[in-house]
Amino acid sequence: MNKEDLVKNLPEIDLLFDEPLMNYTFTKTGGPADVLVFPKTKNEVKEVVDYCRIHDLPWLVLGNASNLIVQDGGIRGVVLMLTEMKAIRVEGSMVVAEAGAKLIDTTYAALDASLTGFEFACGIPGSIGGAVYMNAGAYGGEIKDVFAEVDVLLADGSMKTLSSEEMAFSYRHSAIQELNGIVLEARFQLTAGDFETIKGRMVELTELRQSKQPLEYPSCGSVFKRPVGHYTGQLIQQAGLQGLKWGGAQISEKHAGFIVNIDHATATDYTELIAHIQEVIKEKFDVTLETEVRIIGEKKSITTRG
Repeated sequence: MNKEDLVKNLPEIDLLFDEPLMNYTFTKTGGPADVLVFPKTKNEVKEVVDYCRIHDLPWLVLGNASNLIVQDGGIRGVVLMLTEMKAIRVEGSMVVAEAGAKLIDTTYAALDASLTGFEFACGIPGSIGGAVYMNAGAYGGEIKDVFAEVDVLLADGSMKTLSSEEMAFSYRHSAIQELNGIVLEARFQLTAGDFETIKGRMVELTELRQSKQPLEYPSCGSVFKRPVGHYTGQLIQQAGLQGLKWGGAQISEKHAGFIVNIDHATATDYTELIAHIQEVIKEKFDVTLETEVRIIGEKKSITTRG
């Protein structure tokens, strides 16, 4: 990779080289990115992807790095973080948000406009892009319930607007996952409501989240998808695993569905603990736990001294 050529061809875009991703992930773990890029506009995202395509460089979007684990070996190629693309606006009963906007901030923009339907997401710490990508949900609601359409950049460099039908939403899934697309901006259709009623519901859900989730520690959020007919946290409790420490990581004593970083955990601590949980739950209950968190990047190579 030619760093000088990158800087020359992307002069308006913020670039960091060999940047530790632990500085950005919610788990506070993760090795370096060869190049970390912070585009500020849709066109800048396209410029980066076009450059990568022309020069045969791998690229990956992190969103705001909330519901993922970057492995200790880091990520080769170009990593895009869209946190500078955070504009939110209200158009009638529609809320429009760029990919890097925080989901929580977007729900408060809806509140300010007395629009209802988005309250379920007021405590989800991810970005709009990540939320649309994985059909994020909580407390009985999902992104698909309020989704109108999304502008995406496809891997071939073309831009497309996808409707709700084209997104093929299902539990923690959207069509973007197969398209390898990048969410640029999403639009959500809400309905007029009463400000105080909406605010009251958001306060209620925020307090519920704070009382049940281990927000005092770094974590990647909910680790596993909910298996059909079961609750993940309950299975982990019944298996006697809650509170288990693995290196610097621990199955939260507050909510067994979370793994928290209590003492300088590595990504390897996280991934090994996840594998151990899956093995124990399969053995004890014959239930296969699938990860909700994305695990990306390369494992750290082990070197030996001669």
